Amino acid sequence: MSTSTADLAHDHSHDDELVKVSLLDRMPGRGSSAAWPLGLAGVALLVAGTFLSWSYTGDVLGDLSINFYPGGVQICMIALGLVALLFLLAHRGPLHRLGEWLDTAGAVRALGLGAVIYMVIVVAVISVQSGGLINVNPGGWISLLGALVLAASGLMLVSRQHRDPLFAKTSSWLEILTIIVLMALLLFGAAYALGIGDGPSFSLFLIFVATVALGLTRAGVFTWVGLIAQKNRPVLMLGAFTVAFLFPFTQGGSDENMSIATQVLIFAATALGLNIVVGLAGLLDLGYIAFLGAGAYVGATLSTSAFATIGWKPPFIIVVVVGALFSACLGLIIGSPTLRVSGDYLAIVTLAFGEIFRFTMGNLDGNNGPDLTNGPNGIPAIPDLAIGSFDFGQPHTILGITLGRFANYYFLLLVLAAFIILVFSRLNDSRIGRGWVAIREDEKAAEAMGVNVFGLKLFAFAGGAFLAGMAGTVKAHHDVSVTPDQYIFLESAFLLAAIVLGGMGTVAGVLVGATILKLLPEKLRFIADYRLMIFGLVLVLMMRYRPEGIIASQRRKLEFHEEDEGLAERLEEVHLEEAEAKA
Repeated sequence: MSTSTADLAHDHSHDDELVKVSLLDRMPGRGSSAAWPLGLAGVALLVAGTFLSWSYTGDVLGDLSINFYPGGVQICMIALGLVALLFLLAHRGPLHRLGEWLDTAGAVRALGLGAVIYMVIVVAVISVQSGGLINVNPGGWISLLGALVLAASGLMLVSRQHRDPLFAKTSSWLEILTIIVLMALLLFGAAYALGIGDGPSFSLFLIFVATVALGLTRAGVFTWVGLIAQKNRPVLMLGAFTVAFLFPFTQGGSDENMSIATQVLIFAATALGLNIVVGLAGLLDLGYIAFLGAGAYVGATLSTSAFATIGWKPPFIIVVVVGALFSACLGLIIGSPTLRVSGDYLAIVTLAFGEIFRFTMGNLDGNNGPDLTNGPNGIPAIPDLAIGSFDFGQPHTILGITLGRFANYYFLLLVLAAFIILVFSRLNDSRIGRGWVAIREDEKAAEAMGVNVFGLKLFAFAGGAFLAGMAGTVKAHHDVSVTPDQYIFLESAFLLAAIVLGGMGTVAGVLVGATILKLLPEKLRFIADYRLMIFGLVLVLMMRYRPEGIIASQRRKLEFHEEDEGLAERLEEVHLEEAEAKA
């Protein structure tokens, strides 16, 4: 009698779960009947405290000194409490059928511990900024007590056997509604995050988002979401681009927020090009920022700036093509003699190329070489783009909402990013993409199987450079000036980090990684001296606990997790047995 696929996956997941909770089983009170009502009491205290004043002074974390008028920091705890309540009711209550598919105890545990961390930081910030713990009002202590009670409840709850969400059968309308709700939450969450001007409040919002995400992950919700996303990819893509298109309309004409958003898009578009080289072909390129710079210099020298050194002023669409082709040519030039080496040697060569490009741009000043780039001074005063009668430098009013200069560039970059995503997706799904993956996995084996290793590696270099050059031509007009010091090695390192952090070989992962690495430095300026240290610690933790990235492809998960690879092999055996039985 053969084992079913669902039973096999279910047994495997619970074997891992038993290992994870073995230490928790030894805790006093583990599995107590008081755990569930204790969790309800913790939620009640956590939420009730948010309607009372947390701070004696009104200038800390917004204004938390008003009773019955929760501020943004308090509203996050209300939302977290409601999510915890949902899982508690699914664990034992009217939503118990939902609990049959979820690890509700694990979710409550994660939410409770996250709430404790959140409230401890809140109390610490109020104490430091207002002059002592005496200025923490009763509401803060009540919510902290509620968080502790909720965490204790989560530690006492026992994870029950549950079905694997991968095998849940849901109606199409529910799946599409879920995607719409998630996209709406993403839109308003991004708008709210950019609207937070206070650094500590923004950090607390990140902790809140991370806590809820961890709770949903522990419960298995994201496993199901990933499945329905694959089944409804057109709906997901349409929803994602709708959210991106509507984002500027949520900013109330804020140039500051839209400037950050445009920088994120430029960074993401460039990272997607590098993702071809690193994520698909597995070629470590540490000088990729030079290709972005090449496109930017083409855009600057062919602009109508008074400092531009080339007299030809073609339309912008021609400039984009010329900049992309010029970068691609540089990719071919650097790739042809160097791609016969690999690993550390290739990384050193590409690092040297990035530095050579920067120094070359600094020397083309008319003294050390031809006068093309004005040397270290660069090309300033680059005018805004004007396509037809549309001037990107002028504000425009649509539906009563004023869209400024950065919003105009945002829409242009959104179109460019959509094109790059389309190119990346098509290449990834094509025979060329499969060849790149084969080279990344085992270059010698790929060559033995007839894959044109050198040709595909060269095409990856040229294709990634082409996409970076396109982004560079827009960046030149967006930044108003181009100088050599904008394209240093640290920028290449951050591009690579965005791919590794988000998930190599995926589109969504790179977008998430680019957003994190561009948004956080802007919002965490209050700890400017420690930003790189925190970033380094995050990368170390990611490489230890989730080396495949935040949003990883299934192939990368199998590479980094041996137990999942064993499960995949066993599932394949079961599929073969079932096919033979049917035959």
